Amino acid sequence: MVKERVGLVKDIPPGKNKVVTVRGREIVVFNVHGDFFAFLNRCPHEGAKLCHGVVVGLPESDAPGSYQLVRKGEILRCPWHGWEFDLRTGKSKCAPQQLFTKRYQVTIETASDNKDELLTAETFPVSVEDAVIFVEV
Repeated sequence: MVKERVGLVKDIPPGKNKVVTVRGREIVVFNVHGDFFAFLNRCPHEGAKLCHGVVVGLPESDAPGSYQLVRKGEILRCPWHGWEFDLRTGKSKCAPQQLFTKRYQVTIETASDNKDELLTAETFPVSVEDAVIFVEV
């Protein structure tokens, strides 16, 4: 797999997302309490853009009429039909063994981690023959 730079950590505050296009794919990157997760920006149900979904919590109940909201900001609800996906795994909350959204691996690196990559420029061999300069592309 080839890593593609998609932005800076400061560009996606906690609870927000950013859409990027990588190699022709529209990918949405979510910041969940400082952890970053990336998915194909398409609901597997009928293709809604997940970047427009609502990020919610997960209601849990131990008795009728009583519930508490847990995992706040970790569940993504599709904007069209309300299908819910776990932002940490990409799995559907209704059928986790069968339905999921395509997930991409995310890594965070500091400038010192990838210093050489940031300073690398594409180079081309150059030769001089009888005062004519050639560049190999």
